[in-house]
Amino acid sequence: MEKTALLLDPVFLKHDPGQGHPESIGRYHAVTGILQEEGIKDKCHALPLRVATSQEILACHDGLYFEKARADIKAGRELLSTGDTHVCAGSFDVALAAAGSILNAVDGVFDGNFKNAFCAVRPPGHHASADRGMGFCIFNNVAVAARYAQRKHGAERVVIIDWDVHHGNGTQDIFYEDESVFYLSTHQWPWYPGTGAVVERGEGKGEGTTLNGPFPAGSGYKQINTLICEQFSSAMEKFRPDLVLISAGFDSRAGDPLGNFTLTDGQFVELTKRLMDLAHKYAGGRIVSVLEGGYNLEGLARGVKAHVGQLMDA
Repeated sequence: MEKTALLLDPVFLKHDPGQGHPESIGRYHAVTGILQEEGIKDKCHALPLRVATSQEILACHDGLYFEKARADIKAGRELLSTGDTHVCAGSFDVALAAAGSILNAVDGVFDGNFKNAFCAVRPPGHHASADRGMGFCIFNNVAVAARYAQRKHGAERVVIIDWDVHHGNGTQDIFYEDESVFYLSTHQWPWYPGTGAVVERGEGKGEGTTLNGPFPAGSGYKQINTLICEQFSSAMEKFRPDLVLISAGFDSRAGDPLGNFTLTDGQFVELTKRLMDLAHKYAGGRIVSVLEGGYNLEGLARGVKAHVGQLMDA
């Protein structure tokens, strides 16, 4: 049994936001290139592509938004009418494939085919809320995965850790009143999209299952690791997740053009170790990691290599 699965598929090249856009097809080439060149791809289980059903998407997204996104793209719009997400003719189908293929990773970790998985999908997802696509995102990939794990595999509690430099406002919104999904985000503050303050902790039954770490520009491993080792670890002793999902944004790496954090490749290894320890303690080692941001192509590639290399050391 391979310990780690990889989701890599050229379908993700069919989402093209346009020349000069930071969320370019070059990101996919950078990630797949380094994983292949370093021999990592051949050592991992290859995940097949699959398309999410409308029911799977609607577990997290509003039906009116689903139809609006489809209509926008079918009409040939270059920008979703709900926000700052550039699209092309193939974007809707690619977004369905991104969300759907991650569900194969969820199946695999629960069925015991592999311990963990990394999914190099595009477009990213963590800014997409129930009724709005924005921030380069159409559907919220990790949110769809969390709901699927609960409905298909009976996962009672799911934790999502988001180390992207931008706050995952969409993920927070979808689960803000839900005590069964714990959301941790570490992000630059103040920064796009302007959410993720410390006081945002969830509401109703979900109060206390949102933990935000808004840190100033120039922050990095010290701040993030302290939050994980202290407040987050304490929360997990009570929460005890059945599945660990990672919104793996590598724009928190030093040198990214869309962020001012300072994480290094070695520090991504250490963060991955922390989350692997969490998964082994509570979730049978089950981790599904999903690509979010990362816009310096060399930095993205090196960060992914470090992260996946550590996942393989399960």
